[in-house]
Amino acid sequence: MNYKYIKFFSDIKLEDIPSVGGKNASLGEMIQTLSKQGIEVPNGFAVTADAYWYYLRDNNILIRIKDLIRELVDKNDLPKLQRIGAAIRKTIIDAKIPEDLAKEVEAAYIELSKMYGEKNCDIAVRSSATAEDLPNASFAGQQETFLNITGVENLLEAVQKCMASLFTDRAIIYRIEKGFNHFQVGLSVGVQKMVRSDLGAAGVAFSLDTESGFKNLVQISSAYGLGEAVVQGLVTPDEFAVFTTTLTDGFEPIIKKQLGLKEKKIIYSNDLQNPTKTVETTDEERKKFSLTDQEILKLAKMTETIENHYSKLKDKWTPMDVEWGKDGKDGKLYILQARPETVHAISQVGRYYTKYSFAKELLPIMKDKLLLTGESIGQKIAGGSARIIKNIDQVKDFNFGDILVTSMTDPDWVPIMKKAGAIVTDRGGRTCHAAIVSRELGIPAIVGTEFATQKIKDGQEITIDSSQGQVGYVYNGKFDFKVEKVEVKDIPKPPVDVMVNVGDPSQAFSLSFLPVSGVGLARIEFVINSFIKIHPMALLHPEKLDKKELKQIEEITAAYSTPVDFFVDSLAQGVGTIAAAFFPRPVICRFSDFKTNEYRNLIGGSYFEPVEENPMLGFRGAIRYYSSAYRPAFELECKAMKKVRDKMGLKNLKLMVPFVRTVQEAKDVLQVMLENGLRSGDSLEIFMMCEVPSNVLMLKDFAKLFDGFSIGSNDLTQLTLGVDRDSEILAALFKETDPAVQKIITMAITQARDMGKYIGICGQAPSDYPEFAEFLIEQKINSISLNPDVVLPFLMNR
Repeated sequence: MNYKYIKFFSDIKLEDIPSVGGKNASLGEMIQTLSKQGIEVPNGFAVTADAYWYYLRDNNILIRIKDLIRELVDKNDLPKLQRIGAAIRKTIIDAKIPEDLAKEVEAAYIELSKMYGEKNCDIAVRSSATAEDLPNASFAGQQETFLNITGVENLLEAVQKCMASLFTDRAIIYRIEKGFNHFQVGLSVGVQKMVRSDLGAAGVAFSLDTESGFKNLVQISSAYGLGEAVVQGLVTPDEFAVFTTTLTDGFEPIIKKQLGLKEKKIIYSNDLQNPTKTVETTDEERKKFSLTDQEILKLAKMTETIENHYSKLKDKWTPMDVEWGKDGKDGKLYILQARPETVHAISQVGRYYTKYSFAKELLPIMKDKLLLTGESIGQKIAGGSARIIKNIDQVKDFNFGDILVTSMTDPDWVPIMKKAGAIVTDRGGRTCHAAIVSRELGIPAIVGTEFATQKIKDGQEITIDSSQGQVGYVYNGKFDFKVEKVEVKDIPKPPVDVMVNVGDPSQAFSLSFLPVSGVGLARIEFVINSFIKIHPMALLHPEKLDKKELKQIEEITAAYSTPVDFFVDSLAQGVGTIAAAFFPRPVICRFSDFKTNEYRNLIGGSYFEPVEENPMLGFRGAIRYYSSAYRPAFELECKAMKKVRDKMGLKNLKLMVPFVRTVQEAKDVLQVMLENGLRSGDSLEIFMMCEVPSNVLMLKDFAKLFDGFSIGSNDLTQLTLGVDRDSEILAALFKETDPAVQKIITMAITQARDMGKYIGICGQAPSDYPEFAEFLIEQKINSISLNPDVVLPFLMNR
């Protein structure tokens, strides 16, 4: 049949946007150009924009629609907007599809069904606006999608509903705000063969970090069933991240695997009027990842391939927002949609580093006011009156600047979201609707809190903090905060390498934009304490634990083959995230340096740690690594570091041993590392913390064993002056600027330089005392590693 109003995806390319819209043009582009590169896209066809205009003209309803639009004088009059939008949509749906157009749609559907060997194949029917590809415009999610549609009659009805959805409330407001003429934006309808992800999994992938804009990353959200559950924020999905720089070199850099609750899934139903239904997931499904490691890597490669293609077409970096599905029948991964990501792609001109923070004196007060935590979106702070909104009909009660608190949002909520100062939801993940829209609007959000609508009262003053990394915090009360903004390109180059100390991996991508030479101290204690939570010896000797602790461990490690795999993978992912964020700049990672009292706080820790009078000078640092009481756990740390370097390909990772008391102790630790595949050379550098006076006195001997040193000013000050740094009574005596401390540091720097060894500092002193940093520069130290909040002031004030 010769079609006038139909184009099959296999005949469409990107330049067909005026006819088929951005969504359909992208599908055709991928089928035509990327199929040979392993990108599988289900086939389908587009009902063109010409069909849309023909439909309006043939039914003589264009004048009626224009008259209704003229009534909307104030776009902020939401009740009137809702009335006018509903009237326009009803006008379009009540019209009749012209007979010749209906016959073409029917013929195309029959042809598509035959391609898949079915009588009436299951299809997804989606709208595709013809202005979707314009710069600064993101029409995604503004029109409707209908899933598991079968039969000609149901298809024609879905086509009409798609056409009507060009006038959803959110789409009307968006066009007004962006200056688009309502009657110069057409709509094409995409009809695509469904992937049976109702029997598998589905979700979203972005070819960048959606929070910071970090480029070399694929971020994946995944859950069981149809992908609408992830997009709508119906569930808290599994989250994965893959570092693409080393992925293309053949490594397997999965740097994040976070298990989501995945409480529900959307599957097919047998009801033609309601072709999908939402059901509870099983306990087994919730406790395991929805994708295997190989599927994560394959999906990352597919997403990277798509980004590379579009970047080449547009002659600029074009990060992509991809929807995908895993077919539960054939086990294959399919790309269902791909569109340019607009938030960070547009904002790349002029890189600013913006920091939100509370005054230090408020922090103890706020600690007692914490209400909820969730996934942070937006890296900002906001405060205001909470409004519990359970349905869109409550919009009249919502004021500009209020904090929107709800179970989850959907595209119909965009008009009210634009009035919000911040958003808090019970459900959803980092790529759900609430998260995506909040980024586009530039407002902070905290999603997936589980209990926001229960714990927060309507009208309650609250503050939300999404500036601390992956975890967002909701506080009772409104607290003042400050905002600092610096343009990174204007910062002068310092006379010494400036590095940064990093503990929380979720902040690494944002911190990577700081003008630093790398990471002078990556602390793994945060990863162990916040993500692993279990004493490593408890994982190796579960027979020593009680039932309560065994149950806790079982729940935390359920997604992994063994508890040991959980520890190694989780630690490797945390360290790998930091190494990836700063790649190829060096990242110096210190092995664990908990004190025994801190280790005891981990799950199962009390069975393996002694009670010490002074843990600061007790069983800590290097002695643990070769002692039978901890060596098996240290070997797990070694396995994690080896995985980061060898499996993830992050060769910029350097390792550091803390609190080494004697030269023999150093040799013993290095022997254990050697037996676990870690040795100096082979592109690996091993450093030692210089924080015990014996390190300085014997530095020339230590220099024969290590590639370099990093001064730990806290412990070196404590041990040089004989001052317990945890003692309030002696606090006035604890000074890194004391002449004795400066003298011993000078000795360390001089000897290291004489031996041709690298020496830096990663202690607190340079962050607290600018004059101390100047002293270090005068001594010709190789690098100064600062806390993140001090880096910019240090550089700007020189």
